[in-house]
Amino acid sequence: MTTALRDFIKNPTPAELELVARYGAQPEDSRRERAFLAFAETGLPHRRMEAWKWTDFKAALKALETPAAASAKDPLPHEGALVFRFTPNGFEAPVNMPEGIRMVEQPGMQAFPGAENVPLGALAAALSGGGKRPATLIFEITSGNLPRLHFVFSGSGQASFARIVFLIRSGASLNLSESYLGGAGLTSTVLEFDLEQDTAINRAIFQRGGADEALAVTGIAHLGANAEMTQTTLSFGAKVARMETRVVHQATGAKLNLNAAYLSGRGFHTDITTNVRHGAPSCVTRQLTKGAVLDGGTGVFQGKFFVPRKTGQHTDADMQHQALLLEDGAQVFAKPELEIYADDVECAHGNTCGALDDAQMFYLRQRGIPENQARAMLTEAFIAEALGKADDSVREVLLAEAQNWLSS
Repeated sequence: MTTALRDFIKNPTPAELELVARYGAQPEDSRRERAFLAFAETGLPHRRMEAWKWTDFKAALKALETPAAASAKDPLPHEGALVFRFTPNGFEAPVNMPEGIRMVEQPGMQAFPGAENVPLGALAAALSGGGKRPATLIFEITSGNLPRLHFVFSGSGQASFARIVFLIRSGASLNLSESYLGGAGLTSTVLEFDLEQDTAINRAIFQRGGADEALAVTGIAHLGANAEMTQTTLSFGAKVARMETRVVHQATGAKLNLNAAYLSGRGFHTDITTNVRHGAPSCVTRQLTKGAVLDGGTGVFQGKFFVPRKTGQHTDADMQHQALLLEDGAQVFAKPELEIYADDVECAHGNTCGALDDAQMFYLRQRGIPENQARAMLTEAFIAEALGKADDSVREVLLAEAQNWLSS
């Protein structure tokens, strides 16, 4: 099988050959094979793929190597939270779980539908597990009064993969936070969310990686009737980093708040990609993405709303992307899309890229504020709106991390 897969990837790179070898070391499983074949059909995503034309993993990841820099320190609070840790070689979980949470560590691969749409998500599903790490970590949530679940992805190594599934039962809710702190040459995780009727989730994502690392975080959510999902992402990027979220409104009344902020410095690349399908009538989506990029940094935004002719009637959706190019040499690529076939909808999108307002800068400088501080203040005010819907337990920390980056 290893030889066949190696031959299937056209002109494989050393990194792809190493991924094939890792697959060959996994137990044989037809479901694992299907997931890996979905990845192998294209190999590492590259610029000749329309959805990846600005985020070229194949060019960035020549081989799987342990980065020189250690993982970043986790800024998100652990106090009062249930903390789960993933490293390239292990997994740690709290000893005791409160009522309302059931955790199952599946040693075997579970079916991964839609793998062809998310090649790095399929890779994570195919290569997760082994050693002390579960192939699939499943949480069943049955309560609305639970502590925050906090996941930490860090540690030194060549590569790290994880797959986590959340089943949120009717009437339950979940407060979830994730910290992706770097340390591995390639990190790829996939998180799946199944929200039943009258459920809610508030998800916060913090990402910081090194300039010689590649990272992909893939989220896939299905929303039931009157389910509500709020997601807030703060990404500082890596050599190449992609934060991808795909959501399907499956039943009437589902609501989605999908917000993100990205801050990219020299040598750092961050990609915010989303795809929302309004597969049921009378569903609501609000999306706000804001970014700030310095000379030598790259920001990418790709967002798509798909509204079918029959099931998408009475959709209410709005997508906004706004970016600041703080210096000459900064790059931002944006592709907002609305694909609408229903005729009774309210859908809108906006996309702007520009510099800081000269009049506002003049106002602050006239009051004795140094230029660097004035730039940081204006950029912070610009970014803060995208972080405003995060849970109280993490919002101020996300804002503080953005402030620290801007001040430095």
